[in-house]
Formats: sequence, structure tokens, C-alpha cells
Amino acid sequence: MPEVDPRAIVHEDAQLADGVVVEPFSIVGPGVSVGSRSRICSQALVHSSTEIGEDCLIGHSAVVGTDPQDLKYDGERTYLKIGDRTIVREFATLNRATGKNEATVIGSDTLIMAYAHVAHNCIIGDHVVIVNAVSLAGHVEIQDYAIIGGMSAVQQFVRIGAHSYVGGACRISKDVPPYFKIGGVPTRPIEVNTVGLLRRGFSEESLNQLRKAYRLLYLTDLNTTQALARIKNELPEDGEIGRLVSFIAGSERGIIK
Repeated sequence: MPEVDPRAIVHEDAQLADGVVVEPFSIVGPGVSVGSRSRICSQALVHSSTEIGEDCLIGHSAVVGTDPQDLKYDGERTYLKIGDRTIVREFATLNRATGKNEATVIGSDTLIMAYAHVAHNCIIGDHVVIVNAVSLAGHVEIQDYAIIGGMSAVQQFVRIGAHSYVGGACRISKDVPPYFKIGGVPTRPIEVNTVGLLRRGFSEESLNQLRKAYRLLYLTDLNTTQALARIKNELPEDGEIGRLVSFIAGSERGIIK
């Protein structure tokens, strides 16, 4: 059975699984479902049409599942979907999507720290870390295991690749390739995310291949098209290099340079 504090407000349409805890003065609205053993902390608002997985934490005064801050939104039914074991810390704000039956999606095992904002139609993968006061505009995609440093701002429709690392206080208006580290003011490429990749078990051979790809992209006079051609000719097309090439080739905004 769920454990709901009598001072909380839970809409009659909300579905709470076994082991869910709803703390005092929190509000759970219509169309909300909360998975087993998840906790809604005090004064949090889970507004509407939100799916929360198992073993999640919605922190004190967090606001999730609210209407998108988008002038195109016209009251249509949209969703916020959060995977399992994801933590949303204090005062973070997560909006539903724009567009009928569309969803803002947060993966599993992801940490969204205090005061971060996730706007409409964002797609966030698994094992992502979004540090304090990060602001994501609409339609941002963050792939698995990426880390976004505190107070960074990400422009609409930007993609941030898997296993990448974004330093603090960055302004990101172009796609960030997977496996790389960016930072500084103005924001620029720094190096392969060696520390993060080693922690996740990447081999030295994979790291060396990524270093060669990084040099061709950023430490030569080649433009992006020329660099990709060299990478395809000189490095294996499978594994990490294949995913890197595919990401860059599919970029509509262009990559950060």
C-alpha cells in the first residue's frame, strides 16, 4: 500500500503503486502514475499526465509535469515520462511536451540536481547527470551517461552526445559530439573525456582511436566534412568511432567547433 500523509493532496485519478510515499503538503494531480517505492517529498508538485517509474525521488519543492512554457501550446494532452531510479532534486522544474500526445522523456538512473530546468519535448537518456541550475530549452536531446555542468544553458534542438562532459557555466548552441569534453568561455572543445570513459570501462585502444578522431576534427585545418572523410578512411567504422561519425553526420545544427 502507498503511504500518503494526510496533509498531502492526491487526485482521485492518480495511481500510486505499493510502497510509494507522499510526504506532507505535496500535490499529486490527475493522470499521474507513480511506480513502486518512489517518494514524493514535501511541498513537491506533480501536476498532471506524468509517469514516474520505480524507486524514484521527487525532491522537496520540485515542480514536475507542468504545462510547457511554449506559446505554441494550446492545452492539448501531453506527457512527462520519468524512468526508474531517477532523482529530481529540490526546486527543479520539468515541463510536459508541446504537441498532442507528445512527451518529455527522462531516462532511468538519471540525476537532475537542484534548480535545474527541463523544458518541453526534451529527451534525456539513462545515467545522465544534470548539475545545479542547468537550463535546457525545448527539444534538447541528451544521450546516455552525459554530464552537464552547473549553470550551463542549452539552446533549443541541441543534441549532447553519449559519454560527453560539459563544463560549468557553458552556453551551448551547437551539438556536442559523444565522448568529448567541452568547456570554457567562450565554450570550446577541450579533449576526449578520458577520465569518464576509463571509469566506464572503455579500453585504451578505444581511447586512442577517439583521440585520433578528436585531432582530425579539432587540431587540423580540415573542415568537418573533410575530417569525417579522414576518420572513415583511417579508423574502424564500428564501435565508438562509428557512433561518433553517425552522430556528427546526422547533426542539423552542426557541432561545436
